[in-house]
Amino acid sequence: MQTVNIWSEEFGAPTDEPILLIMGSMSQGILWPEEFVGRLAAGGRRVIRYDHRDTGRSGTVDFAKEPYTWDDIKDDVLRVMDAHGLDSAHLVCHSAGGLLGQLIAVERPERVRTLTVIGSSPLGGGEGAVIMRALMGQPQPEGSLPEPTPEFVDFFRAMITNPPPADRRERIEAMIAEQRVLHGTALPFDEDAARRLQERVYDRARDLDAVVNHRLAAAASPDFEPVGVLHRVKAPTLVIEGTHEPAKPGHGALIAERIPGARLMMVEGLGHTLPPEAHEELARAILTHTSGDRR
Repeated sequence: MQTVNIWSEEFGAPTDEPILLIMGSMSQGILWPEEFVGRLAAGGRRVIRYDHRDTGRSGTVDFAKEPYTWDDIKDDVLRVMDAHGLDSAHLVCHSAGGLLGQLIAVERPERVRTLTVIGSSPLGGGEGAVIMRALMGQPQPEGSLPEPTPEFVDFFRAMITNPPPADRRERIEAMIAEQRVLHGTALPFDEDAARRLQERVYDRARDLDAVVNHRLAAAASPDFEPVGVLHRVKAPTLVIEGTHEPAKPGHGALIAERIPGARLMMVEGLGHTLPPEAHEELARAILTHTSGDRR
């Protein structure tokens, strides 16, 4: 069994209701903004965030010698809970982290007190194939998930074809440009704040290039997303999507349709990032959802 060290940190009192924050693919835990985390902790929650394997300060893997799948990344979530002494927790998930949360809620319902997914896609929907077909300019089969926005497609198509960044400065500029596209077009984009964040992401990574292992793991995980299982989710579920979501527009409604009793919350102006303008609204909704008072 492959063992990888996972970096994590927690905020708030150890006796408070626990929230585990699960970030998306190829993303460090610090993309959960500290102001947002602080609002949850101030609201009486024990908040834990962590770096996925092959991101940030967590361990990196030689994928050619020790390949892994998204099931291993999913099991890392449970390992983090175990390490913090949690039999169960409220899972708050972003982007591909929402796929992890949905699958854990299906497979291990006893470990999920509530589920919150932000900017995510429905489990079993084939999101990766939809994005790849969009980037390749191929038609989508009938019944596919909605495509990303043209701005998203144009940016990532260019990123695939352009030469990779040559040094730290170019790499950080590319990371800022990506964050700008994911941010959406409705809210002001704070380039200075984006630069500070991406400099921190760059500087704290053990190996910034190791994140591509998540793509390799996805390719090695054809059965990771079972189809037609979301009706088995028993945890109270809150689905959050921004009105200017560029990567997964309309996917939130599909999650909410397929999980019994799930509630969909649309956040005006929100894209695929977690900007300061949305922190109060998001934190208030999550604090309510994890309190048992979900009116």
